[in-house]
Amino acid sequence: MANWNSEAEARERIKELVADYYHDFKEPIESKENFKSGDRISYASRVYDEKEMQSLTDAMLDFWLTTGRFSDEFEKKFAEWIDVKHAHLVNSGSSANLIAFSVLTAQELGERQIKRGDEVITVACGFPTTVTPIIQYGAIPVFIDVTVPQYNIDVTKLESALSSKTKAVMVAHTLGNPFDLTTVKAFCDKHDLWLIEDNCDALGSRYTIGDETRFTGTWGDIGTSSFYPPHHMTMGEGGCVYTNDAKLNRLILSYRDWGRDCVCPSGQDNFCGRRYEGQYGELPQGYDHKYVYSHFGYNLKVTDLQAAVGVEQLKKFPSFIKRRQHNWERLHKALESVQNKIILPEPVENSEPSWFGFLISIKPDTGIARNDVTKFIEDHNIQTRLLFSGNLIKHPCFDQIRGTDAYRVVGELESTEYIMNNTFWVGVYPGMTDEMIDYMAKVIIDAVNQ
Repeated sequence: MANWNSEAEARERIKELVADYYHDFKEPIESKENFKSGDRISYASRVYDEKEMQSLTDAMLDFWLTTGRFSDEFEKKFAEWIDVKHAHLVNSGSSANLIAFSVLTAQELGERQIKRGDEVITVACGFPTTVTPIIQYGAIPVFIDVTVPQYNIDVTKLESALSSKTKAVMVAHTLGNPFDLTTVKAFCDKHDLWLIEDNCDALGSRYTIGDETRFTGTWGDIGTSSFYPPHHMTMGEGGCVYTNDAKLNRLILSYRDWGRDCVCPSGQDNFCGRRYEGQYGELPQGYDHKYVYSHFGYNLKVTDLQAAVGVEQLKKFPSFIKRRQHNWERLHKALESVQNKIILPEPVENSEPSWFGFLISIKPDTGIARNDVTKFIEDHNIQTRLLFSGNLIKHPCFDQIRGTDAYRVVGELESTEYIMNNTFWVGVYPGMTDEMIDYMAKVIIDAVNQ
């Protein structure tokens, strides 16, 4: 039995052993000397060191498990970093989108409350969980087209999508490339619409309007992020919802934490000092406020184990952004020689993207099949991905509502269809070396020239 002088001493020794374990068994060796052509290149991967493993161990030794001190620390530091007043962790980016939309259905919002049958402008070319909450709450997604080579919402279609039922715009920044926030925000302000920025694939991207530059996710009413392993930083699973609006912040906490009316932190009783006072709904006077529910909510909290990883990831995050930008620019330059056959991605004007991936579209007049190209690349041990749903309306999840008034389409979605058939992407995650990027470029060039 070990003879520890204190729990603090025991913790430090355990964490030292964890660091030794990391260096002996987990530390990656990615250098020019050991990367060989043909080695596996994933589209994304975790980038971490002994600090994350030590922080995770520290949380494990607490054995608090649910939201706790590491969650509090992350929320505070994340809010400071992204420059918002309020940030709250949830268990995934999809849950973040669910919470972001849920709060806009609250009766406290008066005339701006989103009700069944109200419309929300979005796109079909993206990840489904940007759209799922709209449908689940009985609102009507209104799909408009996107642009190539930005792969973001076509802002020229916004006015034609507007109706007397429109209440919000909910759209994602595609693979790190911000959408045209200047136009979208002006449109929302003009028509008194909510703006939800799905920032799950663009954390760290910046956008400038006038003389002001902000991180994406902070220009709208609510922003969301994901910390799934392939994303810009990771907690394994996890997400975040953030806002500068005090009322929306209060609603975010309620919907995330069972829909409760009480604001007392987890594990603290009578924090507000009015636990047995007040009249709520048709409950008896003085009913325990911890068990009063003002909304139909969920339990979507993150665990402290996840947050402990995030605390250390956030410290590394600025370097992650720089490496993603470096990798994207190096790959872009290398592929310029085959621009006669492929369309290379372009950053949106007034933006500084934190790239999630590198999008490539096969030019329509080349006679080259996208699937032939991706199969060639995959056969050379390089992972590829499509632009998520391509066209969400074409998926089986729409089988029972296709052609009904459960959604609306504005225009022909021509670019969306083109992307569905001709576009793919590869990774630029910060664990990639120049040698990996160069090999990937060579294989892509060979693929389109075969």
